[in-house]
Amino acid sequence: MSAYQDQRVVVTGAGGGIGAALAHRFAAEGATVVVNDLDPAKAAAVAGSIGARAIPVPGDASAVVAEAREALGGTVDIYCANAGLASGGDAFADEAVWEAAWDTNVMAHVRAARLLLPGWVERGSGRFVSTVSAAGLLTMIGAAPYSVTKHGALAFAEWLSLTYRHRGVQVHAICPQGVRTDMLTAAGSAGELVLAPTAIEPEAVADALFDGMEKGRFLILPHPEVADFYAARATEPDRWLSGMNHLQQKWETR
Repeated sequence: MSAYQDQRVVVTGAGGGIGAALAHRFAAEGATVVVNDLDPAKAAAVAGSIGARAIPVPGDASAVVAEAREALGGTVDIYCANAGLASGGDAFADEAVWEAAWDTNVMAHVRAARLLLPGWVERGSGRFVSTVSAAGLLTMIGAAPYSVTKHGALAFAEWLSLTYRHRGVQVHAICPQGVRTDMLTAAGSAGELVLAPTAIEPEAVADALFDGMEKGRFLILPHPEVADFYAARATEPDRWLSGMNHLQQKWETR
């Protein structure tokens, strides 16, 4: 029997891409899954493709916990904070762009944790899965709001893990590079240059998460090479920044 049999799972941003792949995989493992998406039609379509083990709960990911918990009979065992905004732009991006990225990529995670942690700590178990992106470990050219807020998402996931792991709460941060989703398409020429050459399918991200959960890993790297990039960033920051600046210049002259 799967370790996730009869677990009650919420996946935000599950109307396509990584979220849909996670919802399908959890359901295949025997879990009951709330499929959340801002687009009601997308949430219903994914839930319908899964079948009886899926419940569509459309709406803003920042406010879905109460309704999702009710749909699952009063308890959430696993929460996948997957919804995200791939906000492009530089330091001069509109304040509204920065605010939306911060709200979705960071504060939605904080709001969910506020509601979930008391019950998880009381019973001594719970699992929080944050879809961060390699941009949260590294950065992404042409996307300052996205890069900065994904760093924030990673920092919050780290804080949750170090604060609550001895109380039974398990936390995982998924940090892929390119994934063949609408978000990659929306990244435009920067995505084509940096992400597309090594892009993977959303199902490969789900596989990496399940492998990481089985092994108790915090950091989930569907692209293993990201570990080397992350180490280089930490140990040789100027060399790493020079390499990223070379990419920036290459992008500017495309």
